[in-house]
Amino acid sequence: MADDNRVARKAPRVVRIDHRQVRVLAHPLRIRLLGALRVHGAATATTLAELLDTNSGATSYHLRQLAEVGLVVEDPDRGHGRQRWWRAAHDVTNFEPTDFDDDPDARAAIEWIQGTQVRLLAEHAERWFAAQDQWSPAWRDAFGMGDIFLTIPAARLQALEAELWQVLERYRDEADPTEPGAEQIAVFVAAYPMLKGK
Repeated sequence: MADDNRVARKAPRVVRIDHRQVRVLAHPLRIRLLGALRVHGAATATTLAELLDTNSGATSYHLRQLAEVGLVVEDPDRGHGRQRWWRAAHDVTNFEPTDFDDDPDARAAIEWIQGTQVRLLAEHAERWFAAQDQWSPAWRDAFGMGDIFLTIPAARLQALEAELWQVLERYRDEADPTEPGAEQIAVFVAAYPMLKGK
């Protein structure tokens, strides 16, 4: 029986990005714009410019570039006159690094995007460390990170990652943002080889 108190959720809109999309997305402001639209919802170029501390002309230009490859779309239910509202076309972006092995420019773009994800994780952690004393003990104990070292083949690692994503998606789908004490959080999943050397 479904929990009547749970907020009804639509299945997330997922895109497996192609060569053209990855090249367009590999820009500091564009990746921030797409992230802001996913986190905060539909917005105008002016609102996004204020949020991201940039100017609305640049924001508007880069939104149009993202729209050209289908990563953002105009929100038809909003906007009056010349005011344009934008929203993310997808909730989740998927890719495999090998999708771009035949295209050096797209491969460089995806490597830049992955590096940006690592830097974003570091920025999130630094902001958390600076603000953690403002949070309750329960939240301070719930947040954090850890690591584990495994010796497994690639197929087992892929199975592990798929299982972890299923758990995260289940928690996302069951989440009720109106639940008392609910906060928006980011969960990062990363696996890298233990490279030899320094």
